[in-house]
Amino acid sequence: MRTPVSRHALIAMLAAGAFTLGACGDAGAPESPTGDTPAPAPAPEPAAERNVDVDAVLASLGEAYMDANRANGERLWRRCQSCHTVNEGGRHMVGPNLYAMFGQQAGGAEGFRYSNALQEADFVWTAVELDEWLANPRTFLPGNRMSFAGLRNESDRNDLIAWLAVATAPEDAADAYEPAQDEPDARDPETDGDSEG
Repeated sequence: MRTPVSRHALIAMLAAGAFTLGACGDAGAPESPTGDTPAPAPAPEPAAERNVDVDAVLASLGEAYMDANRANGERLWRRCQSCHTVNEGGRHMVGPNLYAMFGQQAGGAEGFRYSNALQEADFVWTAVELDEWLANPRTFLPGNRMSFAGLRNESDRNDLIAWLAVATAPEDAADAYEPAQDEPDARDPETDGDSEG
């Protein structure tokens, strides 16, 4: 049996839902030139237009990212863009701007008010840390305020990390990207034990 909902209750629920959705990602959004609605976050420029050495960036992450599906990563980014921007000089929103994040101290984006957990975090953003963060931010760094449940699929995380690394890479920074040294698998009998190989 359906319980009737009063017209006033329905309007209140719809208004609350619209307010909640409208507030997501608009913290500090600048007004448009007409002054009536917030301007959307600018779309990231393609790496080729920004003079980014895509191969060098991906090689710096490690072998797992060289063949990542960056088109899928860009699709997955849509989940993130309501809270983050990736453009150089992009504004902070609910989350910080992520431009040039790889190799940077966690909790270090100037002008963003981080949780105590991120302010006290003692790590630098690499593909490894970001992979663990994206898998489950709450367990990776308890006490952070990120309201993202996590991305459970490893392939999806690799795709997103590869896209994000290229999208946030500073221009002409090829010298800063050195190929990652993949750590040998501790269970690999060829690399286990004797160092003379």
